[in-house]
Formats: sequence, C-alpha cells, structure tokens
Amino acid sequence: MKFLEHFLESKKPLFEKGGKLEKFYPLYEALDTFVYTPDSVTKTTAHVRDGLDLKRTMFTVVIALIPCILMALYNTGYQAHLVLETGKYVATGWRHDIFTSLGLVHDPASVVANMVYGLLFLLPIFLVCNITGGIVEVVFASIRKHEVNEGFLVTGWLIPLIVPPTMPLWQIAIGTAFGVIFGKEVFGGTGKNIFNPALMARAFLFFAYPAQISGDQPWVAVDGFSGATALSQVASGGIENLKISWMDAFLGLQAGSMGETSELACLIGAVILIGTGIGSWRIMLACLIGFIGMTSIFNAIGSTTNPMFNVPVAWQLVLGSFAFGAVFMATDPVSASMTNTGKWIYGILIGMLGVLIRVANPAYPEGWMLAILFMNAFSPTIDFFVMKANIKRRMARNV
Repeated sequence: MKFLEHFLESKKPLFEKGGKLEKFYPLYEALDTFVYTPDSVTKTTAHVRDGLDLKRTMFTVVIALIPCILMALYNTGYQAHLVLETGKYVATGWRHDIFTSLGLVHDPASVVANMVYGLLFLLPIFLVCNITGGIVEVVFASIRKHEVNEGFLVTGWLIPLIVPPTMPLWQIAIGTAFGVIFGKEVFGGTGKNIFNPALMARAFLFFAYPAQISGDQPWVAVDGFSGATALSQVASGGIENLKISWMDAFLGLQAGSMGETSELACLIGAVILIGTGIGSWRIMLACLIGFIGMTSIFNAIGSTTNPMFNVPVAWQLVLGSFAFGAVFMATDPVSASMTNTGKWIYGILIGMLGVLIRVANPAYPEGWMLAILFMNAFSPTIDFFVMKANIKRRMARNV
C-alpha cells in the first residue's frame, strides 16, 4: 500500500491552503485519515481523559448493531418468503431477477435464501443513505473548512434499520438529507446536535410520506401484499388477535422496520455497548423502569374499548421497537442527558411517554420515535436543573 501513501502525499499540496483544490481539502483529509493514521501530534499540553476517540466510539456502536443487521437481513427475506410460499403472490422486479439468477428459490426454510433476499432490500437503502449523508457531510465540511468526521458512520447504519424494506429509495435520500441537515448540521455538526439525526430522518419520512412508512402495506417486501405489524394486530384486536408466539416476537420473526424487530439482537447490542462503556446502562435501565411502570398503570386501569390497555408487560416488551429505541437511540451521548441523575429522569420519562403514546393513541401504535425526540429537546433542561440542585446542595453543605 506504499504506492497509495506516496500518491496521497504527492497530491497533498494541491489541497492545502493556496493549492488549486483547497476547497476540497475536507474530502482529501477524510480519505487520507480513513486509510492511514494521521501523523499530526498535539504540540500543546494535552488533556487526555480517555484513549477512546470518536472514530472508535462510532465503530464500537456499529459492532453492537451487527446482530440487528443480521436479523434485518434474515427477517426481511423470511417475511417475504412466508407470503410467497402461500402462492397467492408473485415476486417481481430487479431484486427477484438477481435472486433467481443466483440459482436461489423463495423458501422461508432456507437461511441463505432469506439472507440474500433481505440483502437485496437492505443494501440499496444503506448505499443511498450513506451516499446522501456523505455528500451532505462533505458539503458542510467544505463550507466550514472543517475536517469530515465520523459522525455519520452510526447514523448511516441506523436509518436503514428503522425504515420498512419497501421504502422508495428517493424518499430515503430526501429523509436522510433532512435528518443530517436539520438534525445535526444546522446546530454546528457532530457533537453539537440537539436531536438524534436518524430519528429526525424517520420523523420527516413519517410525516412527509405516511403511506410508505405506516399502515399495513410497507412491512413485507412483496408487491400487493397487505399485512399489519404484530403491534397493530394487538392494537386492533388484543393479544388473541396475534398470529405469532411470544418467542417468535422476542427473536424478531415479525413484520416491521428492518432492524427493530428482534429484542434478542438488541440485548446483545446492549451488552456490547455497556461492556465497552459506550452506552449508558442508566438510560437503558431507566427506560425499562419507565416502560414497566407505565404499562403496569395501564394494566391496572384496564379498558373495554382499547385492547392496548390490557397487554401484559411481557408482550409489550417484545412488540414494536422499544428495545431498539432504548439501546441505540435513547443512549445517543450527544442528544441525551449527560448528568447521572439526569440520565435516570430522561430514561424514565422516555419509557413512560413511549408507552403513553403507544397505548393511548390507537391511530399510532408506536411511540418511541416521538418520545425520544421529545425528550431530546428537554435533556439540556434536565441537566440544567440537576446541576443547579447539586450546586445548591454543595453551597448549603459548606455554609
């Protein structure tokens, strides 16, 4: 790889100040630091608190997402093949052409067939999302004359996992651009955003294109098929209306956004994030406490008209995207509360608010996107009052 190193070094003067391609230095710097470790060193006194930098933090989150990614591949193909197996629907389109050209058949019992068919839906969305987000990052870095950082690395994985497999690619591109620009760049870029950019992208898609991200149509990748998610089935008819077992729901064998259906995959991701110190166990546990507490309150109240009031905690936990939201979205270190006490308050309120939206609003049987975005807006306020109370307590102690 010496030739690449020499090539990059020879072109470096073109991108430095005064060079012909000065405006494109962020793009050169991004490529250079991606393939080689920078040789620059700190010349002043360094205040290193941890050897973990942004790049390693982001990379660790991506590793934690791998179980959800694998489950997204498998379950997307599995759900489609279950429908095709009935013989009532026929697979069409370029994905089907590529799939059959590989000598594969639509069989839900085949792990390889499920994974490959799922890949044909996840990969295009991933590419569109990352190309769009990458362009936005480079443009803003060039305007600000900043380096292109790794802030989009995790967002580029989160967005494909929180959308249905049938989402049109041009809508993914618009939603990604909106999420990165208005969720992060307008606030100053990575580390300065108030809202989670991936959730901002999903919120935009939800309100701009509701037919493609809600209802019964988008969750199974088969043209013409209409099927509700497990959560929607419960909302319309109670637990007895469900066609899957609790274990299937726990494993993620249910229709939904590609990477959000498996509680087991999210639990593995949670162990990785907590073990490496990247994800806050306080926020995850607080979300769970708020979730269980609010669900128990609704169970105690009960309802004869709204079946969601009577859904037990064990079922509420494995339906929808609570685990994914609590593990990967609520713990965003930038948009979440930063004080330890604030993390408890922030997490508990997310758990309670998410259940409140899910149960009390039958038109929208999922509440984590709105609950987390809402609490993102209040996390600085929570930290402010926690620190103010701490200062007041210390002053009283030292009088």
